[in-house]
Amino acid sequence: MPANTLSPAHIIGRALDRIAAGYVFPERVDAMDSALRARLADGAYDELAGPALCEAVTADLQQACPDRHLRLLWQDEPQSMEPADEDDGKAAFLALMRRENQGVQRFEFLNDGIEGGVGYLDVRRVAYPSEGARTIGAAMELVASTRALVLDLRECRGGAPEGAAIWCSYFFPDDSTHLNDIYERATDTTRQYWTASHLPAPRYLDRPVYVLTSATTFSAGEDISYTLQAHGRATLVGETTRGGAHPTARYPVTEHITVTVPSARTISTVTGTNWEGVGVVPDIPTAAGDALEAALRHIGEHRPNG
Repeated sequence: MPANTLSPAHIIGRALDRIAAGYVFPERVDAMDSALRARLADGAYDELAGPALCEAVTADLQQACPDRHLRLLWQDEPQSMEPADEDDGKAAFLALMRRENQGVQRFEFLNDGIEGGVGYLDVRRVAYPSEGARTIGAAMELVASTRALVLDLRECRGGAPEGAAIWCSYFFPDDSTHLNDIYERATDTTRQYWTASHLPAPRYLDRPVYVLTSATTFSAGEDISYTLQAHGRATLVGETTRGGAHPTARYPVTEHITVTVPSARTISTVTGTNWEGVGVVPDIPTAAGDALEAALRHIGEHRPNG
């Protein structure tokens, strides 16, 4: 049977095999397996295919195990099913980032009556440093002379933890800040993430940083938000974020379906935990659409001698 015409039972079986082999919390796999197989037995997926099947299975996966990174994703363009071509989805992500300016959507200089002006950066995804460091540096060059910075992550849907560490590095004086750790199940090892010693643009020090968040902010966007907040380096304004703290690998199930499997977990060096399932809670709660105005108002009220 061709891969793209597999039955729901075969698709779910393949996805569960990947989850069992790689999920960062193996003790939770049985509950997901039982839930999906029960739904199969009830005929819940009999009339579903393509995107509709992916959406239904994702909802049931996350009901059995509330991890927002556990997903079946549909893509119209066929993907390789050859094991040698698997790279956990990195090549596709790098291509996406090249199309999207390494995640940096917009820069603006906001005067708004505030002496020195406010730098505004709209970041939609978090790039790998190997390709995105220069673009991140260019963005930070543009805000280097401002007296306050607003980093807008309201539409940031994730990216690379290495890139999150680079963004955070700009707000600390040197390479001595231990930001967080990531534990990987496959290797049973923990990788430490520290601020970088060398950056392609000036560090942004001794000035206020505001991070805008929304219910859409996810994964690496949450990493930046949570880490800067935990280390006391930024004020968060907006909504509680979506709540996905587990770095994730992607595996082809069919030519058009991918399963995303959280294979690691983030551990803050400040809190000892992370934002999984609960999101990052802002310091100044407000509707996402009002967050920029609220941040600018707060900056104006707290300017020196203001």
